[in-house]
This record gives sequence, C-alpha cells and structure tokens, in this order.
Amino acid sequence: MLKTQFRRIALTATTLVAALSLATAAQAAGGQRYTVSITNLTKGQIISPAVVASHSEDAEPLFIPGRPASAELAKVAEDAMLDDLIYKLSHSADVLDVKTILGAGGPIMPGETASVEVEGLGHHRFISLVAMLVSTNDAFVGIRNVEAPANGTVVRMPPAYDAGSEVNTELCTDIPGPPCEMPGVRVTEGAEGYVYVHPGISGIGDLDPSVRDWRNPVARISIQRAK
Repeated sequence: MLKTQFRRIALTATTLVAALSLATAAQAAGGQRYTVSITNLTKGQIISPAVVASHSEDAEPLFIPGRPASAELAKVAEDAMLDDLIYKLSHSADVLDVKTILGAGGPIMPGETASVEVEGLGHHRFISLVAMLVSTNDAFVGIRNVEAPANGTVVRMPPAYDAGSEVNTELCTDIPGPPCEMPGVRVTEGAEGYVYVHPGISGIGDLDPSVRDWRNPVARISIQRAK
C-alpha cells in the first residue's frame, strides 16, 4: 500500500502545475497563506495523503451528505487515488490553490499530524479537504467550504464518511490498505449510492474491529492564518 501511495504521489505532481501558477500569482498579489493541518485520531486506520483546496464560496462542494459522490471523490474514497480530483480542482475557475498533505512516510499514521500551506486571495478564502481511511472499502474524512479565519485558528472535528460507491464487504479481496493490500478491486453492485456518515467496521469480513474500527470524530483539522 505504501509503495502504491508513493507512485500515486509522483503522478499527482504533473496535475499541480496549473494550481501552482495560480497560487504564485496570488502570492504576488498580496494574498494570504493558511496552514491546514490534519491529525489522525484513530487507533488503527491509516489516512491517505489528503487533497486540500482553497476556493471561492461558489466552488462545487467536494461532497454533500445525502447525495451521490462524484467520480473523482469515489476514487479517493475507494483507493486513495488523488489524481483525478486534483486535476478537476486545478482546472476549476473557482479554485485558487490545490495541495497534498503528506505524513512523514506519505500516508498519515494513527496519532500523526501533517500540515501544508495554501494560498488565499479575496473571495478564495474557503477550504475543503478529503482523504481516505485506507483499511475500508470506501470511507473518507473531509471538510467542505470552511471559511478560513482572518486571525487565529478554525478547528473542525469531522466523522468518517461513506462514499456510498462501494459495498462495505470488509473483505480483504476488496480492501486497499492493511492488512489486505488489494487496491483497485471494487464491489459496486448494491452500494448505497450516496454519501453518509460511515457506520464503522462491524466485523462481517476480514477486518478486525478491535484494530480497524473507530469512534467519531476520526480527525482534527485546523486552519490557521500563517504569519
């Protein structure tokens, strides 16, 4: 899983060019920088590298509970495939900056905090973020349309969400993260079809709830105006 993540991280570099140019322009125009941090609060779930974007209030939400996940979000939630979402965000007129938050080894391990700085400018002062809980079928953690603070820090404590794009089999044949390491396998027939708060690991398959289950919230996400 970790080697696969590193290959995917390398691929995302080519999709960031447009966003980086916008961020550079924002910095030159006197924009504001924000430090976005995510802490993995679970005991046994690895969180994938996270996609974070600064954008206007008019930007398309990364997810809406009760509605179907976009194809780009589903790829993040099912297999931690970030490229398509980064590409989509980087080519949106409503998005200013797109970054990937990496843990010390790539993924964000239980108890670890990882951070990145994003640029903001004018109306582009809203922050959204998504990342996968990798020992699941299609669980993710995220925030959407959080207004960055003029001063100080804003904190969100989100639950795990289910993308509703894959059945929660909890079988190793369908799980990309430890202990299974089976990326790219999806069971979509009979999936819920909409985003909702994930019920957790129930023990119906190969995943041990005593290791892989969680209690919400699964992450602490902070947005701080950088000095």
